[in-house]
Amino acid sequence: MTSTEAAPVLVRPGHRDAQRIFRAVLDALARPGTTTHLPAPAGVPAALVPLLALADLDTPVCVLDATTADSEQWLRAVMTATSAPGSVLGEARLVAALRPITVDELRAVRVGSPADPEEAALVAFAVSALTGGPVVRLEGPGVAPGAVITPAGLPVGWLDVRAAVTYPAGADLLLVDSDGACVGLPRSTRTNEGS
Repeated sequence: MTSTEAAPVLVRPGHRDAQRIFRAVLDALARPGTTTHLPAPAGVPAALVPLLALADLDTPVCVLDATTADSEQWLRAVMTATSAPGSVLGEARLVAALRPITVDELRAVRVGSPADPEEAALVAFAVSALTGGPVVRLEGPGVAPGAVITPAGLPVGWLDVRAAVTYPAGADLLLVDSDGACVGLPRSTRTNEGS
């Protein structure tokens, strides 16, 4: 989408599709490192799908795209489809990054607090692929022994940003490729680089 195009018309997923999306997100977060699939309607970026299924009147949303105009167009489309309020990155409960996210943006994401960890954001962001990048070892609840992921297209230093926030605070992350394949990294999952 270019900045000269009108905001796309998005239709909120039907009940069955919304349930499938919710289930895929839940599975990804319950079994970190395991790939699930987000069913994306034609023409909708896969990283935007969780917002369409999970947003509501009380859930501030934010969309990050290649340009400010593109971000605003996708945000308006999500707000129209879900009735969710738009928000700046640091206040959003649901975030979709439709292009590579930066370390500074990850630092700005809402992480909740030890007293209110549920106030943290769920961030779905596009990666170029779920394989082919540096090895990241996973540990924590729901993680299979020896689990690793190798996502490509993440900014240098993203693991340091995650490590700087101590559980139970921290954002839940969904790494999503263009086909809707998705890996979840809930705030309870510890991540370390290495083979």
